[in-house]
Amino acid sequence: MSVDVVTFGCRLNTFESDVIRREAEAAGLQNTVVVNTCAVTNEAVAQARQTIRKLHRERPGVRIVVTGCAAQTQTQMFAQMSEVDRVLGNDDKMRGDAWRETRSAFEVPGDKIAVSDIMAVTEMAPHLAAGFQSGLPRVFVQVQNGCDHRCTFCIIPYGRGNSRSVAMGAVVDQVRALTEAGHAEIVLTGVDLTSYGADLPGAPQLGRLTKQILKHVPDLKRLRISSIDSIEADRDLLDVIATDDRLMPHLHLSLQAGDDLVLKRMKRRHTRTDAIAFCQQVRRLRPDIAFGADIIAGFPTETEEMFARSQELVDECDLTFLHVFPYSKRPGTPAARMPQVEGRVIKERAKRLRTTGEAALRRRLASDVGTTRHVLIESATQGRTEHFVPVAIAGGVQGHVTALRIAGHDGERLLAQNA
Repeated sequence: MSVDVVTFGCRLNTFESDVIRREAEAAGLQNTVVVNTCAVTNEAVAQARQTIRKLHRERPGVRIVVTGCAAQTQTQMFAQMSEVDRVLGNDDKMRGDAWRETRSAFEVPGDKIAVSDIMAVTEMAPHLAAGFQSGLPRVFVQVQNGCDHRCTFCIIPYGRGNSRSVAMGAVVDQVRALTEAGHAEIVLTGVDLTSYGADLPGAPQLGRLTKQILKHVPDLKRLRISSIDSIEADRDLLDVIATDDRLMPHLHLSLQAGDDLVLKRMKRRHTRTDAIAFCQQVRRLRPDIAFGADIIAGFPTETEEMFARSQELVDECDLTFLHVFPYSKRPGTPAARMPQVEGRVIKERAKRLRTTGEAALRRRLASDVGTTRHVLIESATQGRTEHFVPVAIAGGVQGHVTALRIAGHDGERLLAQNA
């Protein structure tokens, strides 16, 4: 065994874990497990700690390196764990020299902390997805990192730093290389994707980047955008949603709540009306669009009436996919100092919100029955439609996009006629 990577958290972490594995192996590390952590919730941090202890117990002699957002924000906590051999910062993990230094540190033990000041990072180097070699049907291209906003519940800016972007030309080159390697679907990803380009010459926005990709990589079959902040969506992005079928009709929105007072206390920059208006506008431009959204249940000061407005937002925005976060108190954030909702109430509201989301997904599944969808084959048993709806299949060539007739659904996935 050379290097294994255990990943927690978002799609961006998944992308970065591929880079970590490649850089660590190139640096000559062996018998090493890297735990790439998430800091979004207390539960995510606790799971990382449990995993570290389990790895140490079940794989004696293995070196354990901890990195990611939680390692950046809670460095000392991980450094004090006897099971941990090295704590590496969130920017450091993407640099080959940091992994070479880690190898040297294993040979000559000393301070096991190598965490630089994330707020001092102002540039971002492009990293080609490891999927270039892996043959995966869907690969991610990281175009942005960090966040300049300070939502009161969120610790991520302190784990990721300020917003920074990859130059458009470098992004286009990556997408072209991945397309030529046979990947059918590319996903643009970042921490605050719609802030893309503000730090680049001329301040190009996400919409312009998307247009450049589609223009200069004509053989790209499917382009997908990960989570966006709807209030930052620019005219070019709306235009390409309306005019280019290669941009997939699926957007995941960072909504967080449906009550205006809660949104204000979260320090979000949109209102409930803004969210509904955006969904209506995009649906006029692309009638078959599917929306997903992040919503937090039990934010401090949230009353039952406030929660109900978040629940109602699922129908008012016609959401298909719901990512529910029970509010998690993160030390050092303004929300942690606000009056807290009781834990059992948070769990109960999150459960109700998930039930609402499950019903919304079933409605979408039912509406697709009888249609023909273009399905990206992910494995021998599953694919995804243009709208990111999962489809149960039987066979097919991984990585190919195939037109399939939808015969039914099982409440969680569509059933293709050959399934």
